[in-house]
Amino acid sequence: MPAAARARDVTSETRAWLDGLRKFAAAQRERKPLPRPTQSAAESAERMILAADLSTRLPSIERVLAERAAWIRRSTGDADPDPVIVITTSAVGIDAVAELLASRTHGLEPLAARTAAVTELEYRLWCIRQPDDANRCHVNLWSWVKTRVPEQRWAEFARHPLAPGEAYWLHRAGVAGAGAADSRHCHLWKWNGRHAALLEAFVRERSVSHLDADRGRAAGENRR
Repeated sequence: MPAAARARDVTSETRAWLDGLRKFAAAQRERKPLPRPTQSAAESAERMILAADLSTRLPSIERVLAERAAWIRRSTGDADPDPVIVITTSAVGIDAVAELLASRTHGLEPLAARTAAVTELEYRLWCIRQPDDANRCHVNLWSWVKTRVPEQRWAEFARHPLAPGEAYWLHRAGVAGAGAADSRHCHLWKWNGRHAALLEAFVRERSVSHLDADRGRAAGENRR
């Protein structure tokens, strides 16, 4: 079994926090269901991007957790060294996560018991009700695609000119709550109506000074 899939025990406090998040997200979706899959070309491309990203990052989660544990020891904090994992993504990403965690190919089944995939809005609302601001109980991985980049921002990426009918996509990914392993990245893609192509990895977004604020709007903004 790969190290990334090693089963871990979590404290009762951490387990209660995760169970609460799952129940909260389920209640939210009962009131307002997530968008149904459309099988459109755009949705398939979005799923491909997210699945490729998460299928690489999830198997290396043990390295991230080891760096978090070292960070806790250095800071003499009281955070749980075996946190749960919250993946914030779109509805398409939630489906991709479920498939990855159930796949024997990736050996990630043991992660399922301590992982929740939710939308950014569900996560933010839950953290208001049950704050874990210092990430004592959880590590947050995010991965989502902004499929509607306003035209006023296109000049930012002029080094990658678009043909008529094409548009920019931004894939944002990162992790928080892991100490020195915390990271945030943005990758520039283009969409031509049929398929998506990577233009540049690890771009710097000059027009966005507070990525966390933008993440907070992810649940609805990426499709507007």
